[in-house]
Amino acid sequence: MRVEDLKISELVEFDSEAGVVRFAGQRALIFDATAKGNLRKELIDHFGVSTARAVLTRFGYVQGWRLAEATQEIFQWESEADWQEACGRIHMLGGMYHLAPGEPGSLTKEGLTLVGSYEAEQHVAHLGRSDVSVCWTICGITSGYLSRALGKEIYVLEERCMGKGDAACHLLARTLEEWGDERSDELRFYRVDNLKEWLEPSLHLITENLKATEQKLLRKKRVLARVAPEVVDPLGIIARSPAMRRVVDLARRIALVDSTVLITGESGTGKELISQMVHDESTRAARPFIAVNCGAITESLLESELFGHARGAFTGAVHDRPGLFEAANGGTLLLDEIGDVSPGMQVKLLRVLQEREIRRVGENRSRPVNVRVIAATNRELAADIVEGRFRKDLYYRLNVVQLHVPALRDRREDILPLARVLLAAAAKRMKRPVTGFAPRAADQLLRYGWPGNVRELENAIERASRSAARTSSGTTTCPRRSGRRSRSRR
Repeated sequence: MRVEDLKISELVEFDSEAGVVRFAGQRALIFDATAKGNLRKELIDHFGVSTARAVLTRFGYVQGWRLAEATQEIFQWESEADWQEACGRIHMLGGMYHLAPGEPGSLTKEGLTLVGSYEAEQHVAHLGRSDVSVCWTICGITSGYLSRALGKEIYVLEERCMGKGDAACHLLARTLEEWGDERSDELRFYRVDNLKEWLEPSLHLITENLKATEQKLLRKKRVLARVAPEVVDPLGIIARSPAMRRVVDLARRIALVDSTVLITGESGTGKELISQMVHDESTRAARPFIAVNCGAITESLLESELFGHARGAFTGAVHDRPGLFEAANGGTLLLDEIGDVSPGMQVKLLRVLQEREIRRVGENRSRPVNVRVIAATNRELAADIVEGRFRKDLYYRLNVVQLHVPALRDRREDILPLARVLLAAAAKRMKRPVTGFAPRAADQLLRYGWPGNVRELENAIERASRSAARTSSGTTTCPRRSGRRSRSRR
């Protein structure tokens, strides 16, 4: 039998009564191309491009290996060239692509030119044009098929791809020795040990994030149930004052739009809590929320922390390490104290926001990232721009949407509810039988200016809880020092 005489009717059988489809004598399943495109997008959004490519490549390899086993039982091709030509035609009959007119089909010589690759079409439809080849499943299937048929490890890679704007896809098959080091970065996606290496950190990160979120919500629920049952926000944000209610309402609306956000406000007002709410109310809620204090890290360390580094990039870099942008891929990254970032680092952050890609320290290639950036600062960035301490172009990139969190003295309706929540948490933490505030203590709380905002209030409540444990009234009074109301040590 000649390869060109292959017909789909000879490969596929339908048993409508039993609900069984067979391809090359083996039970098969029919998958919708769009559904596989949606799966690809979810893999990339949740696990990153590298993990998604490794999974789809390996899935294709196993599928191709099994297909070669099935077809060997039906067709006994006489030569290696027949096996290679049959490979292209069988996969074309399966609906994966069309072969270019007059295509000879020798994958190990001149390669195979494809038009209408379903995988390239789906990638572009769901994720847009790529910078790299995207027919990962097709390459895996072809590689697995040839490896089983020819009795040696064959690895198929794309020379051109419609997914990155080429007119057609072109596959080329080589052994590992024939490829050499030329494209080792792509060949690593075929290795099972690499697949495990990519998957484990992703799954571990998801598991840890879920555990941390569950514990956090449980603690908040218990505290709020005791002292403020009317507060229903999952994060426990107290918003009794009109000013804070406006912030919360605006944050919820902003969460629905995937834009960069700049959160301003004095230190200790709860900017990180608001950014967490923006993340939790957004479509990225299932992915990581990572916060980094830019002002607490030196410029050289901050670059490595945010962008990662390659092995040997500097002393002590003994292995490749992804940065926080990659760790937050698909999720949200909070850049706290953005106003303290050095001018050199500002340039690098501007490039990331513009290009949506990062470059690890010590590497020459860029990596695409899909991260929502939220920046927070207690500085007046407009004044810093005038004085030359902050770049105007970076400011406009960050300040797509701005949220200003008011100081505690400007939302006095929130002071007592906040104090009660903090008191219940401190009493539980220290195992103190404190249940409320004495009238005089409540009056002091309302009269004080709280320059340190919620953070100072929390410190004062904790000190008061310790002293109240010595009394038997179950109420607390705010401690005084030198005849003045208590101030935070922070």
